[in-house]
Amino acid sequence: ARDPQTGQPSSDLHLYREIQDYIKANSDMLINLTTSGFHLSGEDVVERRLAPLELQPELCSLDIGSVNFKERAFINPPTWGREAAVAMRTYGVKPEIEVFEVGHIAQASAMVEEGMFEPPPYFQLCMGVGWGIPAEIEHLEYMHRQLPPGAVWSVLGVGKQQLPMIEWGLAHDGHIRVGFEDNLYLHRGELAESNAAFVEMAVELATKFDRNIATPNDAKRILGIDPSS
Repeated sequence: ARDPQTGQPSSDLHLYREIQDYIKANSDMLINLTTSGFHLSGEDVVERRLAPLELQPELCSLDIGSVNFKERAFINPPTWGREAAVAMRTYGVKPEIEVFEVGHIAQASAMVEEGMFEPPPYFQLCMGVGWGIPAEIEHLEYMHRQLPPGAVWSVLGVGKQQLPMIEWGLAHDGHIRVGFEDNLYLHRGELAESNAAFVEMAVELATKFDRNIATPNDAKRILGIDPSS
């Protein structure tokens, strides 16, 4: 969500509710609200990060482990991961476990073993973000091998590495993430006009890999989300 006056990122729950209500009124898409809180500061950061859970979207991001984003540190202490996991389970929201390093997978896997996530755990392999793990095939292969048994996983690549990362994901029975958060260019030198353009590109690419396109109900089944939600 962004402040309508300044365009800056916002955690205003009213804005999240407006966005969610509009989507629900016009589509049956699954909604994934962020809890990153990267732009937040103060003593109540955790509470403000978890506020979107009150809207009970199908999913919320759950960033496991800290990482340097170029000039800033994205702080996610172990206490945050555990508190967020408990809160998401309480609200019946599926966590999208975002990992930026191999150690983050180890931390999340330990939480999986403790039963802190409803099966199947859903991992987002974030490649090439800041000073996280580089977006290279050898690193993606290694990250993939570290996932716990039965995990559902998706991959993203930042900037020009988006295409090789999502191609590998499609070729290895994974899921993929595209959009303006990760990349601005649809093709070399061609700025994308919308997120829809990225989705169309992803569908075309998935078809080339003989992958079926999930409907919202298919996605709920794959992720273990209550079909009535």
